[in-house]
Amino acid sequence: MSLFDAELLDAPQGGKRPLADRMRPARLEDYIGQDHILGAGKPLRRQIERDELTSIILWGPPGVGKTTLASLIAHVTKCEFIPFSAVLSGIKEIKAVMADAERLRRAGRRTILFVDEIHRFNKAQQDAFLPYVERGDIILIGATTENPSFEIIAALLSRSRVYALRALTVPETVTLLKRALPVLQLEAGDELLEQIGIYSNGDGRQAYNTLEAAAAAATGGVLTEEALQDAMQRKVLLYDKGGEEHYNLMSALHKSVRSSDPDAALYWLTRMMEAGEDRMYIARRLVRMSIEDISLADPRALEQCVAAMQAVHFLGIPEGDLALGQAAIYLCVAQKSDAAYKAMGAVRDDVEKTIAEPVPLHLRNASTKYMKEWGYGAGYQHAHNFEGAISDMECLPPSLAGKQYYFPTERGVEKRIRERLDEIRKMREGKQHQE
Repeated sequence: MSLFDAELLDAPQGGKRPLADRMRPARLEDYIGQDHILGAGKPLRRQIERDELTSIILWGPPGVGKTTLASLIAHVTKCEFIPFSAVLSGIKEIKAVMADAERLRRAGRRTILFVDEIHRFNKAQQDAFLPYVERGDIILIGATTENPSFEIIAALLSRSRVYALRALTVPETVTLLKRALPVLQLEAGDELLEQIGIYSNGDGRQAYNTLEAAAAAATGGVLTEEALQDAMQRKVLLYDKGGEEHYNLMSALHKSVRSSDPDAALYWLTRMMEAGEDRMYIARRLVRMSIEDISLADPRALEQCVAAMQAVHFLGIPEGDLALGQAAIYLCVAQKSDAAYKAMGAVRDDVEKTIAEPVPLHLRNASTKYMKEWGYGAGYQHAHNFEGAISDMECLPPSLAGKQYYFPTERGVEKRIRERLDEIRKMREGKQHQE
Protein backbone atom coordinates (compact mmCIF):
# COMPACT_ATOMS: atom_id res chain seq x y z
CA MET A 1 0.00 0.00 0.00
CA SER A 2 1.11 3.51 -0.55
CA LEU A 3 -0.15 6.55 1.09
CA PHE A 4 -2.87 6.90 -1.41
CA ASP A 5 -5.67 5.16 -3.40
CA ALA A 6 -9.39 4.61 -3.33
CA GLU A 7 -9.39 0.87 -2.86
CA LEU A 8 -10.04 0.98 0.87
CA LEU A 9 -13.22 2.99 0.51
CA ASP A 10 -15.42 0.01 1.14
CA ALA A 11 -14.33 0.06 4.80
CA PRO A 12 -17.15 0.88 7.23
CA GLN A 13 -17.82 4.55 7.80
CA GLY A 14 -15.06 5.38 5.32
CA GLY A 15 -16.48 8.81 4.65
CA LYS A 16 -15.94 9.87 8.26
CA ARG A 17 -12.22 9.25 8.11
CA PRO A 18 -9.75 11.85 6.77
CA LEU A 19 -9.34 11.71 3.01
CA ALA A 20 -5.66 10.76 3.30
CA ASP A 21 -6.62 7.71 5.35
CA ARG A 22 -9.40 6.71 2.98
CA MET A 23 -7.10 6.95 0.00
CA ARG A 24 -4.46 4.50 1.20
CA PRO A 25 -3.96 1.92 -1.57
CA ALA A 26 -4.32 -1.81 -1.12
CA ARG A 27 -1.69 -2.84 -3.69
CA LEU A 28 1.99 -2.05 -3.98
CA GLU A 29 1.43 -1.27 -7.68
CA ASP A 30 -0.76 1.66 -6.69
CA TYR A 31 1.87 3.26 -4.48
CA ILE A 32 2.89 6.63 -5.86
CA GLY A 33 6.43 7.94 -5.57
CA GLN A 34 9.76 6.56 -4.32
CA ASP A 35 10.65 4.94 -7.64
CA HIS A 36 14.33 5.16 -6.66
CA ILE A 37 13.76 2.34 -4.13
CA LEU A 38 10.49 0.75 -5.32
CA GLY A 39 10.87 0.80 -9.09
CA ALA A 40 11.47 -2.40 -11.01
CA GLY A 41 14.76 -3.94 -9.92
CA LYS A 42 15.34 -1.39 -7.15
CA PRO A 43 16.63 -2.61 -3.77
CA LEU A 44 13.53 -2.43 -1.58
CA ARG A 45 11.33 -3.77 -4.37
CA ARG A 46 13.64 -6.78 -4.74
CA GLN A 47 13.57 -7.42 -0.98
CA ILE A 48 9.77 -7.38 -0.95
CA GLU A 49 9.29 -9.50 -4.07
CA ARG A 50 11.81 -12.11 -2.92
CA ASP A 51 10.37 -12.05 0.60
CA GLU A 52 13.85 -11.40 1.97
CA LEU A 53 12.85 -8.51 4.17
CA THR A 54 15.07 -7.46 7.07
CA SER A 55 14.52 -4.70 9.58
CA ILE A 56 14.49 -1.33 7.83
CA ILE A 57 14.34 2.36 8.64
CA LEU A 58 12.19 4.55 6.37
CA TRP A 59 13.62 8.05 6.53
CA GLY A 60 11.80 10.89 4.83
CA PRO A 61 9.71 14.05 5.21
CA PRO A 62 6.10 14.00 6.44
CA GLY A 63 3.33 12.81 4.16
CA VAL A 64 5.37 10.76 1.67
CA GLY A 65 3.85 7.39 2.56
CA LYS A 66 6.06 5.81 5.23
CA THR A 67 3.16 4.31 7.21
CA THR A 68 1.38 3.17 4.08
CA LEU A 69 4.52 1.58 2.66
CA ALA A 70 5.10 -0.36 5.87
CA SER A 71 1.51 -1.64 5.82
CA LEU A 72 1.83 -2.63 2.16
CA ILE A 73 5.06 -4.52 2.85
CA ALA A 74 3.27 -6.51 5.56
CA HIS A 75 0.40 -7.24 3.19
CA VAL A 76 2.64 -8.40 0.32
CA THR A 77 4.87 -10.53 2.56
CA LYS A 78 1.86 -11.92 4.49
CA CYS A 79 3.15 -10.77 7.85
CA GLU A 80 1.18 -9.65 10.89
CA PHE A 81 1.28 -5.86 11.04
CA ILE A 82 1.46 -4.11 14.41
CA PRO A 83 1.60 -0.31 14.30
CA PHE A 84 3.32 1.29 17.25
CA SER A 85 3.70 4.97 18.12
CA ALA A 86 6.88 6.21 19.74
CA VAL A 87 4.96 9.24 20.96
CA LEU A 88 2.42 7.24 23.00
CA SER A 89 4.42 4.19 24.09
CA GLY A 90 7.15 3.27 26.56
CA ILE A 91 9.20 0.21 27.51
CA LYS A 92 6.20 -1.44 29.21
CA GLU A 93 4.20 -1.30 25.99
CA ILE A 94 7.21 -2.46 23.98
CA LYS A 95 7.58 -5.61 26.12
CA ALA A 96 3.86 -6.40 25.84
CA VAL A 97 3.95 -6.16 22.06
CA MET A 98 7.13 -8.21 21.90
CA ALA A 99 5.55 -10.98 23.92
CA ASP A 100 2.71 -11.18 21.39
CA ALA A 101 5.23 -11.20 18.52
CA GLU A 102 7.17 -14.03 20.13
CA ARG A 103 3.99 -16.12 20.47
CA LEU A 104 3.18 -15.51 16.82
CA ARG A 105 6.67 -16.60 15.79
CA ARG A 106 6.28 -19.87 17.69
CA ALA A 107 3.00 -20.37 15.84
CA GLY A 108 4.89 -19.95 12.56
CA ARG A 109 3.69 -16.41 11.80
CA ARG A 110 5.96 -13.47 11.15
CA THR A 111 5.35 -10.02 12.61
CA ILE A 112 6.23 -6.63 11.24
CA LEU A 113 6.39 -4.09 14.02
CA PHE A 114 5.99 -0.62 12.59
CA VAL A 115 7.31 2.12 14.87
CA ASP A 116 6.23 5.57 13.80
CA GLU A 117 8.54 8.44 14.76
CA ILE A 118 11.11 6.00 16.10
CA HIS A 119 13.53 8.88 16.65
CA ARG A 120 11.39 9.91 19.64
CA PHE A 121 12.44 6.78 21.55
CA ASN A 122 15.40 7.29 23.87
CA LYS A 123 18.42 4.98 23.93
CA ALA A 124 16.98 2.63 26.57
CA GLN A 125 13.72 2.28 24.67
CA GLN A 126 15.54 1.57 21.39
CA ASP A 127 17.76 -0.95 23.19
CA ALA A 128 14.63 -2.84 24.20
CA PHE A 129 14.03 -3.82 20.56
CA LEU A 130 17.45 -5.39 20.02
CA PRO A 131 16.99 -8.90 21.46
CA TYR A 132 13.72 -9.39 19.58
CA VAL A 133 15.24 -8.17 16.31
CA GLU A 134 18.26 -10.44 16.77
CA ARG A 135 16.12 -13.52 17.56
CA GLY A 136 13.88 -12.83 14.59
CA ASP A 137 10.75 -12.41 16.70
CA ILE A 138 9.98 -9.24 14.74
CA ILE A 139 10.87 -7.46 11.54
CA LEU A 140 11.24 -3.87 12.67
CA ILE A 141 10.21 -1.07 10.34
CA GLY A 142 10.95 2.31 11.84
CA ALA A 143 9.74 5.58 10.35
CA THR A 144 11.54 8.84 11.02
CA THR A 145 11.72 12.36 9.68
CA GLU A 146 15.13 12.84 11.33
CA ASN A 147 18.56 11.70 10.16
CA PRO A 148 18.91 8.11 11.45
CA SER A 149 22.66 8.59 11.93
CA PHE A 150 21.93 11.04 14.73
CA GLU A 151 18.68 9.68 16.17
CA ILE A 152 18.91 5.88 15.96
CA ILE A 153 21.34 3.95 18.15
CA ALA A 154 24.27 2.33 16.34
CA ALA A 155 23.33 -1.22 17.39
CA LEU A 156 19.87 -0.86 15.84
CA LEU A 157 21.21 0.86 12.72
CA SER A 158 23.72 -1.93 12.13
CA ARG A 159 20.86 -4.46 12.09
CA SER A 160 18.68 -2.40 9.77
CA ARG A 161 18.78 -1.06 6.26
CA VAL A 162 18.01 2.62 5.83
CA TYR A 163 15.89 3.75 2.89
CA ALA A 164 15.60 7.48 2.23
CA LEU A 165 12.18 8.52 0.94
CA ARG A 166 11.81 11.69 -1.11
CA ALA A 167 9.19 14.39 -1.04
CA LEU A 168 6.51 13.83 -3.66
CA THR A 169 6.90 15.73 -6.88
CA VAL A 170 4.11 17.98 -8.13
CA PRO A 171 3.10 15.49 -10.90
CA GLU A 172 3.01 12.67 -8.34
CA THR A 173 0.84 14.75 -6.02
CA VAL A 174 -1.49 15.63 -8.89
CA THR A 175 -1.87 11.91 -9.66
CA LEU A 176 -2.93 11.29 -6.07
CA LEU A 177 -5.41 14.15 -6.13
CA LYS A 178 -6.98 12.95 -9.38
CA ARG A 179 -7.63 9.58 -7.74
CA ALA A 180 -9.45 11.35 -4.93
CA LEU A 181 -11.78 13.42 -7.13
CA PRO A 182 -14.36 10.62 -7.64
CA VAL A 183 -14.33 9.96 -3.91
CA LEU A 184 -15.20 13.57 -3.21
CA GLN A 185 -17.57 13.70 -6.21
CA LEU A 186 -15.59 16.70 -7.37
CA GLU A 187 -14.38 18.07 -10.68
CA ALA A 188 -11.14 20.06 -10.83
CA GLY A 189 -8.84 21.33 -13.55
CA ASP A 190 -5.21 20.29 -13.72
CA GLU A 191 -4.01 23.84 -13.01
CA LEU A 192 -5.82 23.96 -9.67
CA LEU A 193 -4.59 20.50 -8.70
CA GLU A 194 -1.08 21.58 -9.62
CA GLN A 195 -1.44 24.57 -7.32
CA ILE A 196 -2.32 22.22 -4.46
CA GLY A 197 0.73 20.13 -5.35
CA ILE A 198 2.96 23.18 -5.15
CA TYR A 199 1.35 24.40 -1.95
CA SER A 200 1.69 21.02 -0.22
CA ASN A 201 5.46 21.00 -0.82
CA GLY A 202 5.76 17.25 -1.37
CA ASP A 203 3.45 16.30 1.52
CA GLY A 204 0.68 14.02 0.23
CA ARG A 205 -1.29 14.22 3.45
CA GLN A 206 -1.36 18.00 3.31
CA ALA A 207 -2.40 17.86 -0.33
CA TYR A 208 -5.36 15.64 0.54
CA ASN A 209 -6.33 17.87 3.46
CA THR A 210 -6.24 20.94 1.22
CA LEU A 211 -8.33 19.25 -1.47
CA GLU A 212 -10.85 18.08 1.11
CA ALA A 213 -11.16 21.58 2.57
CA ALA A 214 -11.49 23.10 -0.89
CA ALA A 215 -14.13 20.53 -1.85
CA ALA A 216 -16.20 21.55 1.19
CA ALA A 217 -16.16 25.14 -0.08
CA ALA A 218 -16.86 24.21 -3.72
CA THR A 219 -20.30 24.72 -5.21
CA GLY A 220 -21.98 22.39 -7.67
CA GLY A 221 -19.25 19.76 -7.36
CA VAL A 222 -16.71 21.88 -9.24
CA LEU A 223 -13.51 23.15 -7.63
CA THR A 224 -13.08 26.87 -8.27
CA GLU A 225 -10.14 29.18 -7.84
CA GLU A 226 -12.00 31.01 -5.06
CA ALA A 227 -12.68 27.80 -3.10
CA LEU A 228 -9.06 26.75 -3.39
CA GLN A 229 -7.90 30.19 -2.36
CA ASP A 230 -10.06 29.97 0.76
CA ALA A 231 -8.68 26.52 1.59
CA MET A 232 -5.04 27.57 1.16
CA GLN A 233 -5.58 31.01 2.71
CA ARG A 234 -3.53 32.59 -0.03
CA LYS A 235 -3.95 34.01 -3.51
CA VAL A 236 -3.88 31.53 -6.38
CA LEU A 237 -1.66 32.67 -9.22
CA LEU A 238 -2.24 30.60 -12.32
CA TYR A 239 -0.25 30.70 -15.50
CA ASP A 240 0.71 28.29 -18.19
CA LYS A 241 4.31 27.28 -17.52
CA GLY A 242 4.72 26.39 -21.17
CA GLY A 243 2.85 29.39 -22.56
CA GLU A 244 3.40 33.07 -23.22
CA GLU A 245 2.99 34.31 -19.67
CA HIS A 246 5.77 31.97 -18.55
CA TYR A 247 8.18 33.64 -20.95
CA ASN A 248 6.81 37.14 -20.27
CA LEU A 249 7.56 36.86 -16.57
CA MET A 250 11.04 35.47 -17.14
CA SER A 251 11.72 38.23 -19.65
CA ALA A 252 10.62 40.81 -17.09
CA LEU A 253 12.92 39.27 -14.47
CA HIS A 254 15.89 39.17 -16.85
CA LYS A 255 15.45 42.75 -18.01
CA SER A 256 15.01 43.98 -14.42
CA VAL A 257 18.31 42.34 -13.48
CA ARG A 258 20.02 43.80 -16.54
CA SER A 259 18.64 47.23 -15.59
CA SER A 260 20.02 46.89 -12.03
CA ASP A 261 16.56 47.16 -10.46
CA PRO A 262 16.43 44.76 -7.46
CA ASP A 263 12.90 45.77 -6.44
CA ALA A 264 11.44 44.92 -9.83
CA ALA A 265 13.54 41.75 -10.05
CA LEU A 266 12.25 40.53 -6.69
CA TYR A 267 8.68 41.32 -7.72
CA TRP A 268 8.83 39.31 -10.96
CA LEU A 269 10.78 36.53 -9.26
CA THR A 270 8.14 36.23 -6.54
CA ARG A 271 5.34 36.28 -9.11
CA MET A 272 6.94 33.30 -10.83
CA MET A 273 7.52 31.37 -7.62
CA GLU A 274 4.04 31.99 -6.27
CA ALA A 275 2.59 30.82 -9.58
CA GLY A 276 4.46 27.54 -9.15
CA GLU A 277 7.39 27.93 -11.52
CA ASP A 278 10.03 25.21 -11.29
CA ARG A 279 12.73 26.57 -8.95
CA MET A 280 15.54 24.86 -10.83
CA TYR A 281 14.39 26.51 -14.05
CA ILE A 282 14.62 29.91 -12.33
CA ALA A 283 18.05 29.01 -10.93
CA ARG A 284 19.30 28.03 -14.40
CA ARG A 285 18.11 31.34 -15.83
CA LEU A 286 19.84 33.28 -13.05
CA VAL A 287 23.06 31.42 -13.84
CA ARG A 288 22.65 32.43 -17.47
CA MET A 289 22.15 36.09 -16.47
CA SER A 290 25.34 35.99 -14.41
CA ILE A 291 27.25 34.87 -17.52
CA GLU A 292 25.48 36.97 -20.13
CA ASP A 293 25.02 40.30 -18.34
CA ILE A 294 27.57 40.43 -15.49
CA SER A 295 30.33 38.11 -16.66
CA LEU A 296 33.88 39.12 -15.73
CA ALA A 297 32.84 42.54 -14.47
CA ASP A 298 32.03 40.56 -11.29
CA PRO A 299 33.15 36.92 -11.56
CA ARG A 300 31.57 36.16 -8.18
CA ALA A 301 28.12 36.60 -9.70
CA LEU A 302 28.39 33.15 -11.29
CA GLU A 303 29.57 31.68 -7.99
CA GLN A 304 26.59 33.23 -6.20
CA CYS A 305 24.11 31.81 -8.72
CA VAL A 306 25.59 28.32 -8.75
CA ALA A 307 25.56 28.36 -4.94
CA ALA A 308 21.90 29.47 -5.03
CA MET A 309 21.07 26.63 -7.43
CA GLN A 310 22.70 24.13 -5.06
CA ALA A 311 20.86 25.66 -2.09
CA VAL A 312 17.53 25.31 -3.90
CA HIS A 313 18.28 21.68 -4.70
CA PHE A 314 19.38 21.01 -1.11
CA LEU A 315 16.70 22.94 0.78
CA GLY A 316 13.67 22.77 -1.51
CA ILE A 317 10.63 25.01 -1.04
CA PRO A 318 10.23 27.45 0.66
CA GLU A 319 13.70 27.85 2.20
CA GLY A 320 15.47 27.65 -1.15
CA ASP A 321 13.40 30.57 -2.44
CA LEU A 322 15.46 32.91 -0.25
CA ALA A 323 18.60 31.82 -2.04
CA LEU A 324 17.05 32.70 -5.40
CA GLY A 325 16.05 36.12 -4.08
CA GLN A 326 19.54 36.71 -2.75
CA ALA A 327 21.10 35.75 -6.08
CA ALA A 328 18.71 38.04 -7.99
CA ILE A 329 19.64 40.99 -5.76
CA TYR A 330 23.34 40.27 -6.21
CA LEU A 331 22.97 40.21 -9.99
CA CYS A 332 21.11 43.52 -9.91
CA VAL A 333 23.74 45.41 -7.93
CA ALA A 334 26.74 43.78 -9.63
CA GLN A 335 28.74 45.62 -12.28
CA LYS A 336 27.50 44.68 -15.75
CA SER A 337 29.39 43.57 -18.83
CA ASP A 338 28.40 41.76 -22.00
CA ALA A 339 31.94 41.88 -23.41
CA ALA A 340 32.47 38.12 -23.14
CA TYR A 341 29.02 37.52 -24.65
CA LYS A 342 29.90 39.76 -27.61
CA ALA A 343 33.33 38.14 -27.94
CA MET A 344 31.79 34.68 -28.20
CA GLY A 345 29.35 35.94 -30.82
CA ALA A 346 32.17 37.47 -32.87
CA VAL A 347 34.22 34.28 -32.68
CA ARG A 348 31.20 32.23 -33.72
CA ASP A 349 30.71 34.45 -36.76
CA ASP A 350 34.33 33.94 -37.83
CA VAL A 351 34.12 30.18 -37.27
CA GLU A 352 31.06 30.07 -39.52
CA LYS A 353 32.34 32.45 -42.21
CA THR A 354 36.00 31.43 -42.55
CA ILE A 355 37.56 28.16 -43.58
CA ALA A 356 38.40 25.69 -40.82
CA GLU A 357 42.18 26.07 -41.00
CA PRO A 358 44.30 23.25 -39.61
CA VAL A 359 45.82 23.78 -36.19
CA PRO A 360 49.30 25.35 -36.69
CA LEU A 361 52.07 22.79 -36.24
CA HIS A 362 53.67 24.65 -33.34
CA LEU A 363 50.42 24.21 -31.31
CA ARG A 364 50.21 20.46 -31.87
CA ASN A 365 51.52 17.86 -29.44
CA ALA A 366 54.22 15.56 -30.81
CA SER A 367 52.88 12.38 -29.22
CA THR A 368 55.06 10.04 -31.33
CA LYS A 369 58.53 10.30 -32.85
CA TYR A 370 56.96 10.36 -36.31
CA MET A 371 54.82 13.35 -35.41
CA LYS A 372 57.94 15.11 -34.17
CA GLU A 373 59.66 14.34 -37.48
CA TRP A 374 56.68 15.80 -39.30
CA GLY A 375 57.14 19.09 -37.48
CA TYR A 376 54.52 18.76 -34.74
CA GLY A 377 55.39 21.14 -31.89
CA ALA A 378 58.23 22.79 -33.82
CA GLY A 379 58.58 26.42 -32.81
CA TYR A 380 56.36 26.11 -29.73
CA GLN A 381 57.27 28.67 -27.09
CA HIS A 382 56.62 27.46 -23.55
CA ALA A 383 55.35 30.57 -21.77
CA HIS A 384 56.98 29.76 -18.43
CA ASN A 385 60.41 29.98 -20.05
CA PHE A 386 59.89 33.66 -20.81
CA GLU A 387 59.97 36.77 -18.67
CA GLY A 388 56.56 37.36 -17.10
CA ALA A 389 55.42 34.02 -18.62
CA ILE A 390 54.63 35.92 -21.83
CA SER A 391 55.87 34.92 -25.28
CA ASP A 392 55.17 36.49 -28.66
CA MET A 393 53.87 33.22 -30.14
CA GLU A 394 50.76 33.53 -32.32
CA CYS A 395 48.01 31.09 -31.34
CA LEU A 396 45.36 31.95 -33.96
CA PRO A 397 45.33 30.45 -37.46
CA PRO A 398 47.34 32.50 -40.00
CA SER A 399 44.29 34.10 -41.64
CA LEU A 400 43.10 35.44 -38.27
CA ALA A 401 46.48 36.28 -36.76
CA GLY A 402 46.39 39.31 -34.50
CA LYS A 403 42.60 39.56 -34.42
CA GLN A 404 40.99 40.71 -31.17
CA TYR A 405 37.54 39.52 -30.08
CA TYR A 406 37.35 40.35 -26.39
CA PHE A 407 37.13 44.03 -25.45
CA PRO A 408 36.75 44.36 -21.67
CA THR A 409 34.73 47.25 -20.28
CA GLU A 410 35.93 49.79 -17.74
CA ARG A 411 33.51 48.43 -15.15
CA GLY A 412 34.23 46.29 -12.10
CA VAL A 413 36.85 43.57 -12.35
CA GLU A 414 36.94 43.96 -16.14
CA LYS A 415 38.73 47.26 -15.68
CA ARG A 416 41.64 45.33 -14.13
CA ILE A 417 41.35 42.68 -16.85
CA ARG A 418 41.60 45.40 -19.49
CA GLU A 419 44.70 46.84 -17.85
CA ARG A 420 46.26 43.37 -17.68
CA LEU A 421 45.53 42.66 -21.35
CA ASP A 422 47.09 46.00 -22.32
CA GLU A 423 50.16 45.02 -20.30
CA ILE A 424 50.34 41.60 -21.99
CA ARG A 425 50.06 43.15 -25.47
CA LYS A 426 52.84 45.67 -24.75
CA MET A 427 55.11 42.87 -23.51
CA ARG A 428 54.45 40.86 -26.69
CA GLU A 429 55.14 43.86 -28.89
CA GLY A 430 58.37 44.47 -26.99
CA LYS A 431 59.54 40.89 -27.56
CA GLN A 432 58.68 41.14 -31.26
CA HIS A 433 60.76 44.35 -31.58
CA GLN A 434 63.68 42.67 -29.82
CA GLU A 435 63.65 39.99 -32.50
